[in-house]
Amino acid sequence: MLPFETPSIYDHLPRFVFKMPRVVADQKAKFESDELFRKLSRESEVKYTGYRDRSQEDRQIRFQSGCREGHIEVAFTTTGTNLQLVFSPCTNGYSDGCDFEKEQGKVHITSSFIMNGVCVRWRGWFDVERLDGVGCLEYDEERAQVEDAILREQIDRYNQRLRDFEEKQRAYRAQQERHEEAETETKRKITELSSEQRTSSTSN
Repeated sequence: MLPFETPSIYDHLPRFVFKMPRVVADQKAKFESDELFRKLSRESEVKYTGYRDRSQEDRQIRFQSGCREGHIEVAFTTTGTNLQLVFSPCTNGYSDGCDFEKEQGKVHITSSFIMNGVCVRWRGWFDVERLDGVGCLEYDEERAQVEDAILREQIDRYNQRLRDFEEKQRAYRAQQERHEEAETETKRKITELSSEQRTSSTSN
């Protein structure tokens, strides 16, 4: 706290921390209607974008190294959309997300992630020498169901906290009203008593 700074009324208000949802309410509808998703869902040319300041030979080595470690940077050339793909590290030329053995001179990659509030799966391949290939985005139905469940639970928790807060507010207001009524009644009795005393003094 800064010197001479006094607490404001806002310091006494309850703090509701509502984490930004990872996904939108209707992921599939957004995936099917959003213009960017419609473009990226069509197979189109992709390029490896890592280490562009290095020689082609060095980039080839770093590309394959990244694949084996489970991460590469790619771009859709048609839209200029850049993505950081993360997948299972590749051991002995194969993993769930990276396969060097499917086609000679190519590596096939799949990577699941959340983009603009929608669960998607990147699927495509790269030529290991040219460092370009073909890829697209698919709607990840299975992952979407998991994230939808998390979203509903998050909203339910928030709504419950909101209901609890409103109940406490009602209880507090009722207590304040009872307190004010008691004060009013006390003042009324004091006024009546003073009036009786004055009347008694006048008659004497």
